Amino acid sequence: MAASRGPPLLGFRALALALLLAILLLLGCSAPAAYAGAEGVLRQVVGRRGDDGGGGNFFEPFNVTYDHRAVLIGGKRRMLVSAGLHYPRATSEMWPSLIAKCKEGGADVIETYVFWNGHEPAKGQYYFEERFDLVKFAKLVAAEGLFLFLRIGPYACAEWNFGGFPVWLRDIPGIEFRTDNEPFKAEMQTFVTKIVTLMKEEKLYSWQGGPIILQQIENEYGNIQGNYGQAGKRYMQWAAQMAIALDTGIPWVMCRQTDAPEEIIDTCNAFYCDGFKPNSYNKPTIWTEDWDGWYADWGGALPHRSAEDSAFAVARFYQRGGSLQNYYMYFGGTNFARTAGGPLQITSYDYDAPIDEYGILRQPKWGHLKDLHTAIKLCEPALIAVDGSPQYIKLGSMQEAHVYSTGEVHTNGSMAGNAQICSAFLANIDEHKYASVWIFGKSYSLPPWSVSILPDCENVAFNTARIGAQTSVFTVESGSPSRSSRHKPSILSLTSGDIAFWSSKGVLPSLTIDKIRDVARVFVNGKLAGSQVGHWVSLKQPIQLVEGLNELTLLSEIVGLQNYGAFLEKDGAGFRGQVTLTGLSDGDVDLTNSLWTYQVGLKGEFSMIYAPEKQGCAGWSRMQDSTMFSTPKGTDPVAIDLGSMGKGQAWVNGHLIGRYWSLVAPESGCSSSCYYPGAYNERKYHIPREWLKESDNLLVLFEETGGDPSLISLEAHYAKTVCSRISENYYPPLSAWSHLSSGRASVNAATPELRLQCDDGHVISEITFASYGTPSGGCLNFSKGNCHALSTLDLVTEACVGNTKCAISVSNDVFGDPCRGVLKDLAVEAKCSPPSTTKEPRGEM
Repeated sequence: MAASRGPPLLGFRALALALLLAILLLLGCSAPAAYAGAEGVLRQVVGRRGDDGGGGNFFEPFNVTYDHRAVLIGGKRRMLVSAGLHYPRATSEMWPSLIAKCKEGGADVIETYVFWNGHEPAKGQYYFEERFDLVKFAKLVAAEGLFLFLRIGPYACAEWNFGGFPVWLRDIPGIEFRTDNEPFKAEMQTFVTKIVTLMKEEKLYSWQGGPIILQQIENEYGNIQGNYGQAGKRYMQWAAQMAIALDTGIPWVMCRQTDAPEEIIDTCNAFYCDGFKPNSYNKPTIWTEDWDGWYADWGGALPHRSAEDSAFAVARFYQRGGSLQNYYMYFGGTNFARTAGGPLQITSYDYDAPIDEYGILRQPKWGHLKDLHTAIKLCEPALIAVDGSPQYIKLGSMQEAHVYSTGEVHTNGSMAGNAQICSAFLANIDEHKYASVWIFGKSYSLPPWSVSILPDCENVAFNTARIGAQTSVFTVESGSPSRSSRHKPSILSLTSGDIAFWSSKGVLPSLTIDKIRDVARVFVNGKLAGSQVGHWVSLKQPIQLVEGLNELTLLSEIVGLQNYGAFLEKDGAGFRGQVTLTGLSDGDVDLTNSLWTYQVGLKGEFSMIYAPEKQGCAGWSRMQDSTMFSTPKGTDPVAIDLGSMGKGQAWVNGHLIGRYWSLVAPESGCSSSCYYPGAYNERKYHIPREWLKESDNLLVLFEETGGDPSLISLEAHYAKTVCSRISENYYPPLSAWSHLSSGRASVNAATPELRLQCDDGHVISEITFASYGTPSGGCLNFSKGNCHALSTLDLVTEACVGNTKCAISVSNDVFGDPCRGVLKDLAVEAKCSPPSTTKEPRGEM
């Protein structure tokens, strides 16, 4: 099936009407015609604009510049943390909560691409409504006191259909994308100018009192520039100068562009960017894409990057001179409708991000990174004070320290009583061995592949390999089911001689197509004969023919237009080369130039029979069960489980939630020791609550291969279990740290704390395990050790049950000392429930 705003399929001569195997008969009637800056420099203006973007400024107007060390906000260097959040991958109703969770997690900046094909679906016809209301999104970011990093592109990649290019662009005569081509440059300049003009009109740039502090032109062009020779070099320089000429008053960046002009900051995209330096000493070190997860393909493994490794990469970046880092993604979201890129990328864009696809905190990743950001902010006065390089100390063969301070530090002696601003990062880059290092007159133990952060050059506030955040285990609670049916939708004439020939040989004839992309299905006389999936792969399908006339139907489907690489306009989709029938008694038959009936799209979709108001003209088949369903109670995000179905697309109340495809992912990628509760799952699909009614919701499926609709279910998505384990020798809580009037970081003596928190709208209803002593195991698998304080369960229950969150000091002063001379841990597992749920009896310990 072609993409929603897709072009006619390219490179083939034969296509007929698809199999219509679905919940519906696609007959129908005819289609109708935070912190805003250094203290005393930048002040947020509160209450001057509402969510609807009323008049007034969000901030006092401020300038954004940069030097070799950092981006300067209102003239002051800043160490900035940015959270990637693509506005069309969530509903506008979700935006306020998502932005608030980014801020709570320690972000200063929200980053997003601008999606050209969403904003200009037809040439000259612009769309800025609903999920594509960029202005509303920018104002919501500002309303939270956060900055905005706008990556205009307008090429996005982003695993987004056609890389964000509108498909009408390809049909402009003489056009070549992303090179020194006048038709392309004219359209690109028109769109970029449109976006910049809109931002100025809405007063969204920093110097106007708005949130936008950075913007990007092009995207990872350096990866493909060589394919275009000198024309590519000229295009890159033109794009840079075109952007600068728009006079936005804030810096522009180009990512992965080592030859970026002097006026443009070149930046890094990678899993690790601590070794990156820009192409000029005058530019700060910026990490535009910190890949804290990865995207997934249909049938592929669901990627996971641990919280510890993500934290290690970020800490190393700031340790070695980085100044702004952006998580790609902090919230990934959903590729609603047909926005998923190609080839063959799934509807979920969860990305293993700190906030999951449904808008729920992924723990411990979110919490561990929040603690990291807090520790980095404690070091900010020292980080911005150093104009050149920090002090570097070699601590071992694979251990090193970087010390940032306002003056020379004697690292062999104690820092106690030293009044100067000083922060240090101690790194152990050995992947397997612990290391003990000596610095500042004391010994520090460093786990493998970790960084310890010392905001005062004495006390450890955070180590990337030691997680103090809770773990959350997601659950799904089934709701009401929904249901399906079927239908059948180029003529080949055969004689009895052909039939006899095949019988004598004991073979069947085969249909061959030289190349197909992404999915091809072969139907003979209304029945599915076979399929092929792949990116420009050949098809050879044995087929069963009958004497007389035979109807041959070929269905070609695009599962996301190519979103990355050079020459995107030439990639196309569909069939290429010859269509041949082999194995006939008189030799092969070339069907390529035969008379075929050609149709793009499906009649039922053109008739919009997926919309509730069109049900009177849909011509449905009768089913035992209703296709209407009720919404699960509460406010939790909703998922639909389509694991019992085959492949197709799903609409709920007229909204296309996306493609579904029930393929079994490989089990590779995580060993049995890699335990990660709550991993996401490609059989479940997000339905935003904003698209649902309390009852009488309509589900429409276009099912291609068949399935059992009686097993479809709705599910509420939330963290039902939260748990944590903290040692009595863990670090003091980060809340015990503060900055003195001099700017130096200081910590008060405090015992470690175990913290638990349920999702919004839930409370801790039961403590299912609690032990202070020597517990073993992990979340969902805790057990008591030989040392156990009998009072643990009562004390934890009293502190936590009935509350949304709780904090418990991990010390003998709270629980008593059940075993003197032994290092003790506190392990707790709790159940979260809606607040109306009654308190359940305590579990056996």
